[in-house]
Amino acid sequence: MRKSLTWRGHKFLRDVLVHTPIVKMTMWLVVLWLLFSAGIYFAEHGAEGTSITSYGRALYWGVAALSTAGIADMPVSGFAEFIGAVWIILGSILFFGAIVATVTAYFMRPMQRPSRQIIETIEYNLEQLDDLTFDELEVLKETTDALINHIERVKQTHTERQN
Repeated sequence: MRKSLTWRGHKFLRDVLVHTPIVKMTMWLVVLWLLFSAGIYFAEHGAEGTSITSYGRALYWGVAALSTAGIADMPVSGFAEFIGAVWIILGSILFFGAIVATVTAYFMRPMQRPSRQIIETIEYNLEQLDDLTFDELEVLKETTDALINHIERVKQTHTERQN
């Protein structure tokens, strides 16, 4: 039972990473964070009264500004304020967009039913045969027989169309 839960957890994680845009959107978020932090640092460099005196502080500002929108130290130059505003808007759109896109893609995937997913489902269920009751095995046999009959009808229709 424990192995099955671990396998499902790994499968879930793999499905999220492979079949949703979470990795790509996270990478964009990190790249933009680094770029906008650099922009803030260079815009604030040498400004009197600024608390953003290093790239490390600019990185901190980028995270704090995006995550709390108000807790981070305020840039003092007009250009840095503009860069910060653009970062907060783009970063928020990308962050929340990544969440929405990931959840949507994950839950829409079963509705698409690609052939590989059907095969993976069958393979998973075959691994669980030892846990089935006699009645469940009987239902499985009937389902398998129906599948075989369907395959034979498709083959026959395909052969007739070719002739």
